[in-house]
Amino acid sequence: MNSPSADADRRTRLLAGAESTLRALSDVLAPLGTRFSEAGHELYLVGGSVRDAVLGRLGTDLDFTTDARPEVVQELLRGWVDHQWDTGIDFGTVSAVKGADQIEITTYRSDAYDRVTRHPIVEYGTRLEDDLVRRDFTVNAMAIRIGPGGAEDFVDPLGGMDDLVAGVLDTPALPEDSFHDDPLRMLRAARFVSQLGFTLTERVRDAIVRMADEILRISAERVQAELDKLILGDYPVEGIDIMVETGLAQRVLPEIPAMKLEIDEHHQHKDVYWHSLTVLQQAIDLEDGDPDLVLRWAALLHDIGKPDTKRNEPGGGVSFHHHEVVGAKLVRRRMRALKYSKQMVDDVGQLVFLHLRFHGYGKGQWTDSAVRRYVHDAGALLPRLHKLVRADCTTRNKRRAAALQATYDDLEQRIARIAEQEDLARVRPDLDGNAIMEILGVPAGPVVGEAWNFLKELRLDQGPLERADAETRLRAWWEQRQQV
Repeated sequence: MNSPSADADRRTRLLAGAESTLRALSDVLAPLGTRFSEAGHELYLVGGSVRDAVLGRLGTDLDFTTDARPEVVQELLRGWVDHQWDTGIDFGTVSAVKGADQIEITTYRSDAYDRVTRHPIVEYGTRLEDDLVRRDFTVNAMAIRIGPGGAEDFVDPLGGMDDLVAGVLDTPALPEDSFHDDPLRMLRAARFVSQLGFTLTERVRDAIVRMADEILRISAERVQAELDKLILGDYPVEGIDIMVETGLAQRVLPEIPAMKLEIDEHHQHKDVYWHSLTVLQQAIDLEDGDPDLVLRWAALLHDIGKPDTKRNEPGGGVSFHHHEVVGAKLVRRRMRALKYSKQMVDDVGQLVFLHLRFHGYGKGQWTDSAVRRYVHDAGALLPRLHKLVRADCTTRNKRRAAALQATYDDLEQRIARIAEQEDLARVRPDLDGNAIMEILGVPAGPVVGEAWNFLKELRLDQGPLERADAETRLRAWWEQRQQV
């Protein structure tokens, strides 16, 4: 635990950094503050924008709150912003674009909730303090007054800065009241653990444990959005673990805590659950740019088929035969339930399905045909599959780990060599549909598709053929087919 003087020093540094960050936005903040001030209204930068400014991670999304009603806000923005829209006006929010900045201005609120759905009964407030106390966490309940000079006074009536310095998440009001009002806040707590690296206060954690069933009131679409933000955070392992330890995961991703019951067959980890979190972290370490949502989901879920395929072997061993097949089915079922797009479901499911195939490579025994099929089945997912397979090596035996990585190096080199000779990215038959119809003398129909598939399999097995060879093989196939 830091000393009070160390915390005070950090607080001072953070506020100075926020001041510098906001000074750079004065070309937006100052004229906006002037418009509201001259009209006799208050304007505050608020919530996540203040938190991120203090942490030095403020982006282009700026959130404000004001005592002005939405129709007044619209009038004050007219002629200054590039564009504005009113999709959130029923909840008191006016959105706009000014240059590169996305602006949201919401009228002070003092909402009530019906506690059946998560939808608030919108009630406008008259005081900033009443607006702040209704927010999810104290670190999101800080504000900065915006005036004609831009950023002015820092307002923190609920101790959000103290919690931010301490790296903890707490609720402004009792967590039970906050989570009853909006159960999604429980999942947001895990998401902020992932994004910020913070920990939960004991009372917040205990409230989530007691109230985890409340998350079932939330729509699948909203849960999905929070899960994606969590897994794209800087510390997703910690965020996932909070979900599991509090019981949230059992309600929205039950396949993940189910892995805590299974010991992996190599006895390298306490259970498959911790192995999967390790693979997730190692996959993240292999990313070469922005966070990769598909790769991260595949890494986390790659072994969820193990609980259903566990088999105790003679001598005390454990096996999970075909867990990649079962896992791919479970992935597709769970992600569909969470309303993911068909493309997302297919991509993550296919990576889970393919993640074990490399282990048949041995010491390079695969034929060129097997290499082609590996590349073909992965398709556009091949770069992600490379990362997933490498991340799946979590053995503590350094010699074995090095051997596995060297073997995969060899496979990638094989792929590169074959790709130099033929277009592995688009494996197609050597004859197209028109040629097939001309050679066989048949009209368009199912038989052309059968012939096309035969030629494609031939192409995967033997690589590119000369046209004459392809025609000869096609006629032989046709003759054999007619004899059946």
